[in-house]
Amino acid sequence: MVEDLYPSRITSRPQIIERRDPVVYSEWSPAAPLSREDVEHYRDNGFLVLRDVFDASEIAALQAEAERLRSGRAPLEEETLITEPTSGAVRSVFMLHRQSALFGRLAVDARLARVAQFLLGDEVYLHQSRLNYKPGFEGKDFYWHSDFETWHVEDGMPRMRALSMSVLLTENTPVNGPTMFMNGSHKLYAACVGETPEDHYKQSLKKQEYGVPDHETLARLASGGVAAPCGPPGTVVIFDCNTMHGSNSNITPFPRSNAFFVYNAMSNRLVAPFGPERPRPEFIGARENTSAISPVEGRLVADAA
Repeated sequence: MVEDLYPSRITSRPQIIERRDPVVYSEWSPAAPLSREDVEHYRDNGFLVLRDVFDASEIAALQAEAERLRSGRAPLEEETLITEPTSGAVRSVFMLHRQSALFGRLAVDARLARVAQFLLGDEVYLHQSRLNYKPGFEGKDFYWHSDFETWHVEDGMPRMRALSMSVLLTENTPVNGPTMFMNGSHKLYAACVGETPEDHYKQSLKKQEYGVPDHETLARLASGGVAAPCGPPGTVVIFDCNTMHGSNSNITPFPRSNAFFVYNAMSNRLVAPFGPERPRPEFIGARENTSAISPVEGRLVADAA
C-alpha cells in the first residue's frame, strides 16, 4: 500500500502540511527548454507565463476547432460535456485530446511536452485534458483550489509531480475571469475537511464543495500576493499541481476560453484513491491510457501555399 504523504478530508479541522516533493525535478542547463530565469520564477511562484508560443494561424485553427466542439456539431461523449450549473451553457469539454485530432496534436507538441518533461524530470503522459469556456455574461467562477488535493484524494495521484498547461485561445484580460494564482502557495499543502461523497465529480465539475480550503487557510496562502496573468491568444500559462488557483465569473461581454493539459510523470501514475473507494472515471483521471508522450516538432497547421 502506498503511504499517504498528503492526507486530506479525514479530520474535522483543516491543516497545512509542508510540501515533501521538489517543484522542479531537473537541473537547469543551456540546453533546457526554458531560461534559467523562467525556471526560477516557476520554482518560486508556482506558475510561469510564456508569451507568443503559438502563432496567429495556429491559434485561428484551434479557435475554430474549439467553437466546433462547443457548438454541438462534433460527436462528443455525453459524459465529457459539462454545462454551467444554472444557464446550461457549455463550461468544459473533457478528454479533449481523444475527441479532437487537432487538440490531440497540440497536447504532444514539443513546445509544451518538452517543457513538461524538463520540469517533471521524467517522461510524461496526459492525466487529463479539457477545454474551459467562460462565455460572456454566463461564465461562472472556479473557486480557490489545489488540483493536487483532488487528484490525490479522488484519483490516487501519489506525489506532487504533475503540472498543468493552459493555452489561451482568447484574450485573457483582467476583467473576463482570468485564472488567478496565489504566489508561492505550491510550497504548502492545504488539507481540507469533509468526507468525499461517492461520484462527487458529477457535482464538483460544475461547482466544487469538497476539497475547498477554509478562509483562514486561503488567507495564509495568499500572503505572498495574488497574480492574474493575462495575455493574447497563443500565450501559455504553466502551473504546478499544488498551486492554489481560481477565477472569477465573467460578467463582461467578452468570452474567455483556454485549453488545459495536465501532464503527469510516468513514475507518478495513479494508485488507489486516498479517499473514496471508487476512482473518478477515465475521462477525468487517466489510469489505462498512460502511454508516454513522444514530443512532436513543427507547427500545428501547414503553411499556406
